[in-house]
Amino acid sequence: MRTRTMMKNRRTAHNSTYKKLAVQWLIEALCFVSSFVVADSFRLRNRQLLVAANRYRQAFFTSRQKSEIMKKLTLSLITLLFSILGFTQTSEIQKLNLDFEQNENGYPEKWENFGSNDYKIYIDSTNAKNGKFSAVIDNNNSKPDFKALAINLPNNYKGKFIRLSGFIKTENVTDGYAGLWMRIDPQIGFDNMNDRGITGTTDWKEYEVILPLNPEKTDKIVIGGLLVGKGKMWLDNLQISIDGKDLDNKNLEIYTREILPAEKDKEFDKSSNITFLNLTDETINNLELLGKIWGFLKYHHPEIAKGNYNWDYELFRILPDYLKVKNNQERNKILTNWIGKYGNLPICKECKQTPNDAVLKPDLSWIENSNLSTPLKVSLQEIYKNRNQGENYYIKLHPNVGNPDFTNENPYSNMSFPDDGFRLLSVYKYWNMIEYFFPNKHLSDKKWNSVLKEYIPKFINAKNELEYELVAVQIIGEINDTHANLWGGGDKIAELRGNNFAPFKAEFVENKYVVVDYYNLEFSENAILKVGDIITHIDNKPIQTIVDSLKSYYPSSNEASMLRDISADLLRSTKNTISLNYISENKTKQQDVTLYDRKQLNMYHWYKVNKEEKCFKILDGNIGYITLANIKEEDIPEIKKSFKNTKGIIIDIRNYPSTFVPFALGSYFVSEPTEFVKFTQGNPDNPGEFTFREGAKIKSGKNKYNGKLVVLINEKSQSQAEYTAMAFRAVKNSIIIGSATAGADGNVSTIHLPGGLRTMISGIGVYYPDGTETQRIGIVPDVIVKPTIEGIKKGKDEVLEKAIEIINR
Repeated sequence: MRTRTMMKNRRTAHNSTYKKLAVQWLIEALCFVSSFVVADSFRLRNRQLLVAANRYRQAFFTSRQKSEIMKKLTLSLITLLFSILGFTQTSEIQKLNLDFEQNENGYPEKWENFGSNDYKIYIDSTNAKNGKFSAVIDNNNSKPDFKALAINLPNNYKGKFIRLSGFIKTENVTDGYAGLWMRIDPQIGFDNMNDRGITGTTDWKEYEVILPLNPEKTDKIVIGGLLVGKGKMWLDNLQISIDGKDLDNKNLEIYTREILPAEKDKEFDKSSNITFLNLTDETINNLELLGKIWGFLKYHHPEIAKGNYNWDYELFRILPDYLKVKNNQERNKILTNWIGKYGNLPICKECKQTPNDAVLKPDLSWIENSNLSTPLKVSLQEIYKNRNQGENYYIKLHPNVGNPDFTNENPYSNMSFPDDGFRLLSVYKYWNMIEYFFPNKHLSDKKWNSVLKEYIPKFINAKNELEYELVAVQIIGEINDTHANLWGGGDKIAELRGNNFAPFKAEFVENKYVVVDYYNLEFSENAILKVGDIITHIDNKPIQTIVDSLKSYYPSSNEASMLRDISADLLRSTKNTISLNYISENKTKQQDVTLYDRKQLNMYHWYKVNKEEKCFKILDGNIGYITLANIKEEDIPEIKKSFKNTKGIIIDIRNYPSTFVPFALGSYFVSEPTEFVKFTQGNPDNPGEFTFREGAKIKSGKNKYNGKLVVLINEKSQSQAEYTAMAFRAVKNSIIIGSATAGADGNVSTIHLPGGLRTMISGIGVYYPDGTETQRIGIVPDVIVKPTIEGIKKGKDEVLEKAIEIINR
């Protein structure tokens, strides 16, 4: 009995020893694995791990223990190993190197850069917000330019908004700013903090950029940091979130677009294979007709609307045979077969007639007025009666606003100078977009129906990239919309105009071209001309002659906005000097003026903005003054508090408001809900139809302001500035003074054309509640006051002085 007890005790002690050893070796194995995991290495030393694991296994089998301990420890080992390995999965931050902890030769891995080669980009191990490293963009010695760090996000995401945040530190940032930036391609969203950039020397602070998502249209999302001008910036700890979910969130949804047949068609990616050898009048007439039919089918035919056809390339497929026709019968046969290719249409039960009160109605009179055969005319009319309803691959309306969204339009940016076929495609695209979806087509000087025939030979006959850009900007000008210009792709035009400028700014005042300010005072002695001097000739050409020669290349709604834009380029050249004839103190003089590279000048666009100053102040006589050029949302409560006892308030909108204020600030001036605007918008279900819809009302605030309100406007008041002026005009005791605005209001819609050209249109019609139009007319002041040459010489702001006078009456 004693022996059995001794053996049992010995066995218990033996097992206990093995248990302890097993646990020790298990811990050893786990610690060994953990040490490599923590070191962020998955290259485990298998032999040493195997030895430790074998010790664990042998301890239990030699103990002849079929106990629960083995099961529990085995399970614990497996669970813990998986847990450890699970915790060490590389996060998206690490994959993208958003914390800049991965670097090679002093440069952040996985990041690209673009901009001036004079800037330096490197890793800093002494200044980091988190971790060991931060990224630096440095330009302490070179001329002001810019440099950006960039990385593409790996996916397209479902959601409403994407947020980029990150920490930035700066040192002596001047002549520009530092900031974050984000871009959603193609042309869906962009923010580079240019309106709120970081300047000077600042410590680490978190900043953010937020953009709305449009996953159905998105090709890629690019983020990064940016330094404009001189100085130094540090960047660290970037974060990306979609509707509040970071990139590692399991609930984050990746969006994968369905690839439609239109996108798979790549046949003409490199060339249309179209060449026009002889443009006769008959050929041009036939091409005009084809362009109208092509656009009509694009926006009406259900099969095309489904994205079943690359409609650009379908044009290139019909053109070779179409150009060979010898008579109308051959032409009609080709068109009949072409239209028939896309199938018979079912009866459309949802198609509605155009409302009688529509502001604009579809104009398909060209079908009946053409020399097409009767069956062809009937075929086109049947397509209209049974047109597409709902989703359309090529056109949508922007949510909540209603301006057109021209979807799936390839800009063909790889073609700096598109070939004959693509240039014809360019004019077809633009004409039809305007024909069916421009709300102000009826206001253009020239009847739009005649424009296509005029511009077909101009586009086809363009001999080089510059001529193509020039004819593009001319047709853009035909819609008489200041929003419309060549906003992208006009490289050759920019080269033609040059990058050297006079050191002073001149504008049209009292119908004369007058020096109004110096960009850099240090250049004034050499330039000789003084503020208030009148320039009469540039390089011996009269100013009016130059203006007349340039008008067609400066799209504008009215004369004032056209002169505003031309004035900025008259003192611009590729040369280093220009000869000026001018009048100073009633004496005619001549001076050769040295021009400077734009980077050497403190140039500003239209008006000066001092971001360091507050947007509001109290003038002498207890009059409140607000400029919207640099107003911030957080300023509005303080304005209401500070100005409540003032005699009157002046709101200066001779600028573009930095914050949208019609409702937040407008509520201070009304005692009841107040209407001030209504809109027209298009209808993709009935292209060419535009109908009215109501605009939002200004809601009244708690404490209404009871003093006078005077609003300042001029030709520099455009778009949002005009909308804001309309809102304040609705205030009962308000007075608008100054001069008529630019006449281009309404949310803009972007248009892409072959060769990477990018333009825009005012996408909705903007009207007063009584139906009075604002497009082209602008906001007309109650009291007209314009600057005078004498006032400019004396440094007066005559419009502001008039506003003060009105309040003091």
